[in-house]
Amino acid sequence: MEFRTKGKTSLLGGFRRLITQKMKNSTWVRGKVIDLVRQRIAGAAVLVGDGKIERINYEADEPAAENEGPYLLPGFVDAHVHIESSMLTPVQFARLAVVHGTVATVSDPHEIGNVLGTEGVEYMLENARPVPFKFCFGAPSCVPATTFETAGAAITVADLAQLFHLHPQVGYLAEMMNFPGVLNGDATVLAKIALAKQLGKPVDGHAPGLRGEAARRYVEAGISTDHECFGREEALDKLGFGMKILIREGSAAKNFEALADLLHQHADRMMFCSDDKHPDSLVEGHINQLVKRALARGIDLFKVLRAACLNPVRHYGLPVGLLQPGDPADFIVVDNLRDWNVRQTYVDGQLVAENGTSLIPNLPSRVVNRFDTLPKTPEQFGLPAPKGSGTHCAVRVIEVLDGQLVTRQVRANLSVVGGLVRPDPARDILKIAVVNRYQNEPPAVAFIRNFGLREGALASSVGHDSHNLVAVGVSDELIARAVNRLIEARGGIAAVSDREEALLPLPIAGLMSGEDGYRVADQYARLDALAKRMGSPLQAPFMSLSFMALLVIPSLKLSDLGLFDGERFAFTEVVINPPHP
Repeated sequence: MEFRTKGKTSLLGGFRRLITQKMKNSTWVRGKVIDLVRQRIAGAAVLVGDGKIERINYEADEPAAENEGPYLLPGFVDAHVHIESSMLTPVQFARLAVVHGTVATVSDPHEIGNVLGTEGVEYMLENARPVPFKFCFGAPSCVPATTFETAGAAITVADLAQLFHLHPQVGYLAEMMNFPGVLNGDATVLAKIALAKQLGKPVDGHAPGLRGEAARRYVEAGISTDHECFGREEALDKLGFGMKILIREGSAAKNFEALADLLHQHADRMMFCSDDKHPDSLVEGHINQLVKRALARGIDLFKVLRAACLNPVRHYGLPVGLLQPGDPADFIVVDNLRDWNVRQTYVDGQLVAENGTSLIPNLPSRVVNRFDTLPKTPEQFGLPAPKGSGTHCAVRVIEVLDGQLVTRQVRANLSVVGGLVRPDPARDILKIAVVNRYQNEPPAVAFIRNFGLREGALASSVGHDSHNLVAVGVSDELIARAVNRLIEARGGIAAVSDREEALLPLPIAGLMSGEDGYRVADQYARLDALAKRMGSPLQAPFMSLSFMALLVIPSLKLSDLGLFDGERFAFTEVVINPPHP
């Protein structure tokens, strides 16, 4: 679909240096152009017509240190994101993102793929099609993510081939999370990588903590990127083997502080991404926030913008313009190089956002889903103590780390009452449960700490990667109540206590809402605030909760089939040993 600015004049109020003028069905836009290809800044008049940059007439060069704008530059690209994690459809995601100068995303639809298979991927393509925004979707490489959980679907090598063949918008093989399979020569894993290489498609990586010889072998298998580096040394290892490194700053996982300074020396092989970003965070900002933070650290402007704009376009071969003659007219206007307020965003020459207001229409989204479990009773969330346990029992406990996807494994002694091992909210040791939403099976239960709830329970049908229901709470009764709210709604996030409760329905695959993105963000913010009133100290309690079922990230997680040790890649027991007499 082509979007044009024919016959339309746009004035950016309050800016003397920016002049737009209609001329023969084309539009002149004037300001200081930040040319990332030639690494210069100069005053210019840019002629936009038929969705393209027709001509750029440069004036005298102007020093980069002169902050006052307006400045014209290529639009920002999120180099790795799961749109579904915003709880918004592609339509609604784009409406919020363009306000911050984002014109494109490299989007891995494996969340909805785990629920609905290729039907889910095709849903994302369909929903995105009419939107003036550039989505590059990946073909999910790991659906299901592991064999240690129940997913709603599987995507085979043949399915991947069909996605690539039928949909040109499917531009790469999405993150290869099964790095053990790569290293051990798993035939199916290698066949998926070989398919992408045969078609000339990049292969995204996912290898948290992988270093040295193992990292080298992973890269040499054909993996080109990684967004999971914990720290500088790990990233340097992977850069040294030829991999491109993504600096991730999402709602839960935040690696900017650990990796940003690598831009000084390695800007040619780095990109920015959000990975998973909840709607309230997206309202506040996107890649523009990382640009501003990186510049505040003293990193060179052109190195920062290379990561934010140029590198993703070139690595993935995106149909996104770089503000060069003949390019698609995808660019943004910012007020100055100090505040970086995005004043206008253009996609294919169409003005899609201006002065903080999205101009993308609020298009409807149809509902697809798979939700086949029945309501649960509090008794189903009880954990029986071993026979002869006495009054106490030693258990393994998942320890949440705020701002990280990784967890720790710790031990605790808990009370046994009525034959059941009880949580201990006073010591911040709560019950966690995962409920299979595709089949009516008993819940899996374990214990967790650092969620900090003093009362109530939280529950979510966003449970990476298989998206079963995941809940945490102070009692079996409240966990059951929260879970049953989601089952009744066929998806969403919920917070319940003895005094109040709230629900955000997510009827599309149990992951997304088709409602106005700003309204969804407001609802989410209210739930987030309720979780924090209930005691949670986490920055993003629901985002952290959603990753407690992500088995491919160590150390200890919970699937619908049981407690999983991500370091040994095997199930383990919740109860460590019989309790002391």
